[in-house]
Amino acid sequence: MGEVRLRRVAASEVAGARQPAVRPEMIAPVLEIVESVRRGGEAKLREYAERWDGLEAGGALIRTPVEMRASLESLPRSDRGVLERTAGRIEHFARAQLESARPVDVAVEGGRAGDRVVPVRVAGCYAPGGRFPLPSSVLMTAVTARVAGVREVWLASPKPSREVMAAGAVAGVAGLLGAGGAQAVAAMAYGVGPVPRCDVVAGPGGEWVTAAKLLVSGVVGIDLLAGPSELAVLSDEHGDPVLIAADLLAQAEHDPAALPVLITTAGDLVERVEAELARQLSHLPTADTARAALRNGFAIVAPEAEALRCCEELAPEHLQLHGSRTEQWERSLDRFGAVFVNESVTEVLGDYGAGPNHTLPTGGTARFTGGLSVLSFMRRPTWLRLEQGPQLDVLTRDAATLARMEGLEAHARAAELRMGDRADSVQRNAASSKGTSGSDRLT
Repeated sequence: MGEVRLRRVAASEVAGARQPAVRPEMIAPVLEIVESVRRGGEAKLREYAERWDGLEAGGALIRTPVEMRASLESLPRSDRGVLERTAGRIEHFARAQLESARPVDVAVEGGRAGDRVVPVRVAGCYAPGGRFPLPSSVLMTAVTARVAGVREVWLASPKPSREVMAAGAVAGVAGLLGAGGAQAVAAMAYGVGPVPRCDVVAGPGGEWVTAAKLLVSGVVGIDLLAGPSELAVLSDEHGDPVLIAADLLAQAEHDPAALPVLITTAGDLVERVEAELARQLSHLPTADTARAALRNGFAIVAPEAEALRCCEELAPEHLQLHGSRTEQWERSLDRFGAVFVNESVTEVLGDYGAGPNHTLPTGGTARFTGGLSVLSFMRRPTWLRLEQGPQLDVLTRDAATLARMEGLEAHARAAELRMGDRADSVQRNAASSKGTSGSDRLT
């Protein structure tokens, strides 16, 4: 059966016990790929796709909506029903998010100000396909983009399976690029061949995809850094080791770089979970990948307050709560991509379409961002509409004064030209500014 032992980490060491979202050593090789695709265009993209993504020499890089529809129609009715029902659940949740994204229109001194909620025009959605085809990621990204109002949604996935193609049809994507990794992210960011330059690139992926998203983020919007899967299980002595082990393995089988973590207030629970991990691994088809990921993972035993602090410090992609205090813990924690509040809800139900999105922040980035949503595909440009009057004069004087504090005389004059006594004011201020050099004003 084989022994399984999780690395023990002290609560005080949790900050250094995990990898960052993008390891520094990934930057140089990923940048080389991104720049090669940017400069070399479709020919370089094809070269990489044939080398790494299983594309046949001279094969079609792009799959059309007609081809995707044919894949959907070829599925057994039961499988098609699963895809369509899952898409419906994702759409239902995304529409609720969309309802919350209301434009602002508020009174300000001299008039009104606000913003608009505007979808981007073109989105690129990435669905991993290296070890396993992930039609769920197609639906999570592309359905959400469509609900946001994106006009044109493209999909990239290496070695697209029939199920991935079918999911693309369900989601209504405009085309599917049969390439993956950093090369696919670069193609969507810069526009290569028939793939348009996208406004946002979204979706989960491994280290190469995550690093590429980081590198192109100044050129294209990205949703978040959604790298190799993470799960932290928090439990007291009442946690069920069978369920805890099953939850850890469900994440560990994704990728050898996945991060499964057990945090508990009960020392003996770790040994019971380890025994159960060994038992379940003995008949798991993906055991080799899961074992590699378990070697990345670790266990922490600490009093309750320290255990909760460890969860907040880790800010994991997924946080699964087990035991007798899940409701209390859920109320006191907020640094996670998604939380699963009791033993009745495995993280897998979030992965496979209960409604909330499974594209979530990794590497501790849940400290400052949330998961993929309709807002990932939207912009909020602001507007300002003012009318002449006493209130505007107060605002204008304040703006001019602040501009002069910063040494920006043209700013001040542009504001004062809007005032009723503007001619006298501009003349007066021009005279007062004589003799003061620009360098003096800017220091």
